[in-house]
Amino acid sequence: MMSQPIPKNSELFSPLSPVRNSFTVTMMVLAFTLTGLALLPLFAIVWEIVRQGFAQLSWEVFTALPAPPGVENETNGFANAIVGTLTMVGLGTLFSVPLGVMTGIFVSEFAKGSVLANAIRFVSAILSSVPSVIVGVFAFGVLVLTTKQFSAIAGGLALGVIMLPIISLTTEEALKAVPMSYRLGSAALGGGRFTTIFRLIIPAALPAMVTGILLAVARAAGETAPLMFTALFSQFWQEGLWSPTPSLPVLIYNYAASPFPEQNEIAWTASLVLLVLVLITNILSRFIINKRQS
Repeated sequence: MMSQPIPKNSELFSPLSPVRNSFTVTMMVLAFTLTGLALLPLFAIVWEIVRQGFAQLSWEVFTALPAPPGVENETNGFANAIVGTLTMVGLGTLFSVPLGVMTGIFVSEFAKGSVLANAIRFVSAILSSVPSVIVGVFAFGVLVLTTKQFSAIAGGLALGVIMLPIISLTTEEALKAVPMSYRLGSAALGGGRFTTIFRLIIPAALPAMVTGILLAVARAAGETAPLMFTALFSQFWQEGLWSPTPSLPVLIYNYAASPFPEQNEIAWTASLVLLVLVLITNILSRFIINKRQS
């Protein structure tokens, strides 16, 4: 049976009424206006950090130690804080990545749909929303009170706990995104569960998993409260993994409230450096996502 042709005078071909056109334009303008207002604080913060921090940006800040307060004509930098931040983020990554990835694999592939998987997923979601200061108190009670000293190990543990649920949840979602035809095709060719998961499913989901890891690293790099409870701070190079360790977030916190102008200036520059590090990490994660999609 042939379909009837649509009459030319049908409402499908008639232009929208002025009222509907006005409503559409009004809603579009309102959406763009509210979006601009939402982004305005972000751009204002970024602009102020760039404006204040770029003035003191030089090679010396990456190689020199913080100068004593009130001392003039002396190089002032935060090289020790950069090294300390990279050290503790690296320790947190070493702790959280293997455990988080294996947890995501277990929940997605081995215990899928079980009560245990739902419980692990629920705990991971709760842990991801726990305030970072609570994580710092936890690491303080577990390591600092036990060893009787602040250390990079304690700071790395706190950052690792923050990163763990993010990596676990993103790994699970990355594995779920792999089409079921991959698993069925491997099973049809005689591949076992372990062979299918570790030689087919994980390589297919690896870009998304790496993106989740990078996002977790970016979040951990900017945490301040856990490091104040665990690694404390130091004006000098760290003596070892079991000694107080400087970091960029704690340096920014201490120097921003300092009565000395030179320390306030260094706080702005350290904020700019930390912002660039987090930005590079996020850009790298976006690049991996785009490469995976293409």
